[in-house]
Order: sequence, then structure tokens, then C-alpha cells
Amino acid sequence: MSKTHEIKAQSRKDEGKGASRRLRRASFVPAVVYGAGQAPESIQIEHNTILLAAKNEWFFSSVLDLNVDGKVQKVLVRDWQKHPFKQLMMHMDFLRVDEKAAIRVSVPLHFLNKEKSAAAKTSGVVISHNLTEVEITCLPKDLPEAIELDLADLKPGDIIHLSQLKLPKNVELVALHGGEGHDTAVVTANTVQEEVEEAPAAEAAAPAPAAAAPAKKEEKK
Repeated sequence: MSKTHEIKAQSRKDEGKGASRRLRRASFVPAVVYGAGQAPESIQIEHNTILLAAKNEWFFSSVLDLNVDGKVQKVLVRDWQKHPFKQLMMHMDFLRVDEKAAIRVSVPLHFLNKEKSAAAKTSGVVISHNLTEVEITCLPKDLPEAIELDLADLKPGDIIHLSQLKLPKNVELVALHGGEGHDTAVVTANTVQEEVEEAPAAEAAAPAPAAAAPAKKEEKK
């Protein structure tokens, strides 16, 4: 079960591009809350609040307590727009959560104890993290902030698939609903053979020097 994370916001009535620009100049992020059979709601959040929260994994993968003018509602971050090159969040979309209905969320994978594994201690072995997050489905109350994968027993040549992940109770992997063909490799420990350059071929024997032409005999006069 993930921790509680509260984000404070205020309702707003002004909408449109002009209103959004004014909000950004005043250091606010325009946002919308929708879903759960309720009308969409326009809100604004202090930019520093969003900027600090967005530095954490939980902001994008946890159920948040969105406090709008003192009224708290459970939401997930569903979309966001960032400035192309500035440290600015331009817009946010939040989806209301029905606590009795299953949700689908992508959560990060945390890889533990890799440095202790035989694979990591073996020369020439490359450990690849083929996935860094997985999509899961569960009730909001069971949503983990991350899925942990212990690599302490990883050996050269090992492959860890989705079906081998240890999931929290009541949590399922969406990909595995599609059958065995979707049991993707999460981690691989491949031995990389060093390419040994072939020794340059022995230089071809130099051709024998051409026989010197016989000296011309002087004609007898």
C-alpha cells in the first residue's frame, strides 16, 4: 500500500489560453480534474508544489489526495505538459479514482542487490534492464509505489520474465492477461564474448627477384 500524498489546489473559473498564460505568469499551473461520473473541474496549483512533487516517482504512479479548497478527492496523474526546455510545468490532467473499481497504472521497477549477484561479479557479463516500469491493475487501496526485484541470485545467462516478479497481494500484471506470449524478459544477464582480432596473415612471400638478364657478349670484330 502506498503512502498518502496530498497536493493542495484551488478552483478557478477563468478558462482559455489567455487565462492559462496569466496563471503561469503568476506562478500557477492550470489543471483539470475529471472522471468518476462527475463534471470536469478547472483548478490551479502553485508551480513550486508541482515542480517539487514531480521530482518523485510517486507523483506519477500513486493515488494522490488532491485537496481543492479543502475538499479532498482521490486522483491519478493522467497527463502533463512541460515546457520544451525550461523547468516549467504547463498543464496537468488528473483522473478521479473510484476506490471500489480497479485501476490500471504504470509503476516503476526497483532493482535490488545487483552488485551482490554472481552475474555482476563475473567478467564479461552485461546485466540489462529491459523494462524500467510495468503496468499493473488493482484496487486503489492496493496500489504499490513500485515493484521490487531482488537480483542477488542472478547468475550469468539468467533471464527474469514478468511472470517471475513477486507482486504485492491483489496486484496483477496487465501484460500477462494476454497470455504466455506477453511474458516479456525484464532482466537478462548475457555473457559478451570479446571479439578477438585475427592475427594479420603472414605477409606473402616476396616474389623472387627476377633473374638478371644475361650480359650481352661483345661481338667479335
